[in-house]
Amino acid sequence: MSLYVKSSAKFAGLTLQDNQFENFGDGSAPFAGEEKLFNINVSKIIAAIRRNLAWGVGIIIGTVLLGVVVTLLMVPRYLAVSQVLVEQEAEQIIEGTDLQSQSTAIQDADRFLKTQTDMLQSQSLAERVLENGKFIDNERFYVAMGGKMPEPSDVEKGDSLKSLRHDAGIRLLLENLEVFLPADSRIVQIRMKSSDADLAAKIANLYATNFIDANLKRKFESSSYARDFLASQLQDARSKVEQSERDLNQFANVAGLLRIDGKDANGAETAISITNEALIQVNAEASSAKADRVAAEERWNSVSGQPILSVPDVIKNPAIQNLVQEKAALEASLAEERVTHREDYPKVKALQGQIAELDRRINSVGNNIKQSIRLDYEAAKGKESTLDGAVEQLRTDALKEQSRGVSYNVLKRVAETNRALYDSLLDRYNQLTASAGATTSNLTIVDLAEVPREPDSPHLALNLAIALFAGIALAVAYIFAREYFDGTIRRPEELEEKLGLPLIGLIPLEDPAGIQNKLGDSRSVLSEAYHSLVTNLRFSTINGLPKSLVITSASEGEGKSTTALAIAQDVARLGKSVLLIDADLRRPTVHARINARNKAGLTDVLVGNSTIDEVLHLSEVPNLSMMTALPQPLDPSLQLGSERFAEFVREVTNRFDLVVFDCPPLLGLSDTPLVAQHVEATLFVVGAENFRRAASASALRRLKLVKAYVLGIALTKFDARTGDYAHYGYNYYSYGEPSGEEHA
Repeated sequence: MSLYVKSSAKFAGLTLQDNQFENFGDGSAPFAGEEKLFNINVSKIIAAIRRNLAWGVGIIIGTVLLGVVVTLLMVPRYLAVSQVLVEQEAEQIIEGTDLQSQSTAIQDADRFLKTQTDMLQSQSLAERVLENGKFIDNERFYVAMGGKMPEPSDVEKGDSLKSLRHDAGIRLLLENLEVFLPADSRIVQIRMKSSDADLAAKIANLYATNFIDANLKRKFESSSYARDFLASQLQDARSKVEQSERDLNQFANVAGLLRIDGKDANGAETAISITNEALIQVNAEASSAKADRVAAEERWNSVSGQPILSVPDVIKNPAIQNLVQEKAALEASLAEERVTHREDYPKVKALQGQIAELDRRINSVGNNIKQSIRLDYEAAKGKESTLDGAVEQLRTDALKEQSRGVSYNVLKRVAETNRALYDSLLDRYNQLTASAGATTSNLTIVDLAEVPREPDSPHLALNLAIALFAGIALAVAYIFAREYFDGTIRRPEELEEKLGLPLIGLIPLEDPAGIQNKLGDSRSVLSEAYHSLVTNLRFSTINGLPKSLVITSASEGEGKSTTALAIAQDVARLGKSVLLIDADLRRPTVHARINARNKAGLTDVLVGNSTIDEVLHLSEVPNLSMMTALPQPLDPSLQLGSERFAEFVREVTNRFDLVVFDCPPLLGLSDTPLVAQHVEATLFVVGAENFRRAASASALRRLKLVKAYVLGIALTKFDARTGDYAHYGYNYYSYGEPSGEEHA
């Protein structure tokens, strides 16, 4: 027997201390160890898949079969591919004659190739293909491209049949055209799809050839425009050159400027001014004359005050040197004569006369030499003065010429600029003229499209794969939607998450016909579940079991009346006095349980027709009294909202250890909130079979408005075999029945 009680408690074993399941079958909490991956409850997902496995498999199979049928009904389409090489630089036939450089920077290569692919998909190229292929009036073309050729009946006001077919043809070409550029490649693939293999190849090749022709035409047209533009620019440049050179020569003649072309010190060609050249030369000579004058003046100043024989030029003079030697010889002879003769001796006098003559001659020659030095100084001085005057005059002339040269240089630069522009335009015009008939393209056909032998679509394998993935996606969506909108409670803790209240009781699903027998059997799983609920209620408040308790639910059929009876019986078996009051004045049920269909009850007490003792009914369970809701009043809300009801609640609460009010559902009725505001606590019952979150939440909000104290939730009619418990390898029904040995 102890094993039976223990096993039964394991199913319903919820306590307020931990608010979770106790050990469940294998010794572990059934959901405490659920597998989670990245905060995703894997066990819950697996359970949902298992519950909806048949539907999911059916959806997948149906989607795959639909994919097969659609594939078989699809019209085969052929794919023709032509390939064109796109170079960034066109080959030049004439060196340096390209209109503009085709080379593109490395960082701009992708943009260049993207531009080429966009041009392939342009409407203008599609129009060229449509016209060159003569497809506008070709009905086969429209049908093969998946369209319909416009008929005269399709023409509306303001349109024409040709324009309609033109627009329809271009639209079909662009819809069936695919331009593909592989990575790291310059070969562009032009892909054309059509239900006609020959037509697909023809159109692909027309696209390739017309793309190259359009490229060449665009270059030729741009070259022709450039030549016309350069011709007009040349005419203007020629007129400007002639006028600017004419203005330059006229100004030079009027200003009297003489310019000679020459080269500067670096060998560069330049214009040489005669005045400036003369000034340079005369200035150089004046500088040299000044140096000569300074040297001559210094020479003269050094000898002008010196004795003759102290002047170096005199001493160095050969004539002076001879005269000095002769004088020296005569003085020597004179000295010898004076030794032997007196001064008046004729020979002495003769020698003195000769020496005097030599002195006179020396002085004469020396003075002449000094005079020549002075004359050299005066000549240098005169030359310097003359050259200084010439320099000053040339400087004045050069300054005047320089002032006129500014205007001259301006006119000259204008003439040179016009000449350079004219030469550049003439050279470019000659290049374009020479290369006009030698236009090349940077596009080359690599492969022309061949007529495809096998259709490109439909692909049965690909379509089946797509259908399979679509079926899986639809199956997942179906399972998700069904689980989302399914009100069935699969796991008890889901209720706590959805309603935000603790789960204090878990009541298993039982056959309604056998509920009374199960409640009477203390060893049944149902009884054990209610035992556990009562145990939790005993710890629900700080004073233990509440003195008064409202039992209600959101809607009918959720098991509130059974729960109220089970709680009342279990507490009564604990030795406490319990009163079960049928507070559902609209659909009472207690009188049917105790066979008191015509006896007075709560209504008579509230209206004052009976006392409490007169309407009490003793049950088969000791300590348990019951009170019916008879007779049914016309306005139950008026009775339950009266002051008499509040006094009634206080009176029965003082007389009994526990008063249980079996109240009507909350939704649509105001009865239960009227009762709950006078009662100490409320237990909210939820049926697992028909749970609706919105309805339950709305019902709880009504209780909150009257400040009712809701202890928690009692989940009834929970079938563990259909919930997430079913895959934990445990069945509480078989475990709850004791074996024959235990009975023994």
